[in-house]
Amino acid sequence: QVQLVESGGGVVQTGDSLRLSCAASGRTVTRHSLGWFRQVPGGEREFVAITSESGSRTYYSDSVKGRFTISRDNTKNTVHLQMDSLKPEDTAIYYCAGRQGTITPTTTTRRSWSSWGQGTQVTVSS
Repeated sequence: QVQLVESGGGVVQTGDSLRLSCAASGRTVTRHSLGWFRQVPGGEREFVAITSESGSRTYYSDSVKGRFTISRDNTKNTVHLQMDSLKPEDTAIYYCAGRQGTITPTTTTRRSWSSWGQGTQVTVSS
């Protein structure tokens, strides 16, 4: 497992941009895929974007495709989520996630991921 700490959340207006960061630590970070999920009160934790161990493969949810970009820097053990053209429906707690091994279209479910950060709040006002 890896330890994950998110940062970068905040309150923004519709159409603004925000960049989330997640610092990963542990002996096997580079053997972990990393990703972002989000959750609203009373809702399920849903997939947002994930990236493979090398960062060469990524998957996005349809709701954020074209607006969000996930990237990772293995020299710094970090993963970022650049969020552009934010909408009120993007308001949620965003969680960084890790899983040992690669990603496929079936690894977008919460149960496919074993390591989680504490979350960071993103609020988009209209």
